[in-house]
Amino acid sequence: IMFLNTLTPKFYVALTGTSSLISGLILIFEWWYFRKYGTSFIEQVSVSHLRPLLGGVDNNSPSNSNASNGDSDSNRQSVSECKVWRNPLNLFRGAEYNRYTWVTGREPLTYYDMNLSAQDHQTFFTCDTDHLRPADAIMQKAWRERNPQARISAAHEALELNECATAYILLAEEEATTIVEAEKLFKQALKAGEGCYRRSQQLQHHGTQYEAQHSKTLSFVYQCSKSEDLCKIFSVSQGHFIRCLEWLN
Repeated sequence: IMFLNTLTPKFYVALTGTSSLISGLILIFEWWYFRKYGTSFIEQVSVSHLRPLLGGVDNNSPSNSNASNGDSDSNRQSVSECKVWRNPLNLFRGAEYNRYTWVTGREPLTYYDMNLSAQDHQTFFTCDTDHLRPADAIMQKAWRERNPQARISAAHEALELNECATAYILLAEEEATTIVEAEKLFKQALKAGEGCYRRSQQLQHHGTQYEAQHSKTLSFVYQCSKSEDLCKIFSVSQGHFIRCLEWLN
């Protein structure tokens, strides 16, 4: 008690600063480790080393170890084949992910990747007032749909109502089988999105409904421009690669 009474405010300030610094260093290291290895360092240490010490795994039981040998081997094999793709929006499902599936017969996307992609799509391409517009309401449901064919069908349904920019985005990412097709759809999406942006810019101060619509169109135009640029970069790189092969031959 006497020790606590002798502590000054400077001690608590130093203690708070030191703990914040240590927490920041741990967070930076965790972020670096996750980007490099695709898994959490703290989670890996806790599962690999702490769990056996806490009694999570009974290494002294021969019956359990013999019975689970086959399961552990199969689990280890499945884990070694698992690859987490960082930022799914960098690649297009139709033109690149599906082509990988056709060639190798393996699915590069897990449910975790699908959830990441769905969260990004809902953040960039939806808003709270989408239910007021029929085409946007259809697309709001389409972004949450897990079945790819149902998503594509919903996008075509939205385009039948009007020139829905987000529907073009979905078709470019998931239905287009080549980068060239995806780039054409992105151009259509950007053209439709810029028209929506100009209209929403004039109405954004008329209420929260129009303000939310303006924020959505602004985010949409940015993401669509970025995706179109990715297509151009890929097309140029592919053209240089083909010319190099022709020169070598």
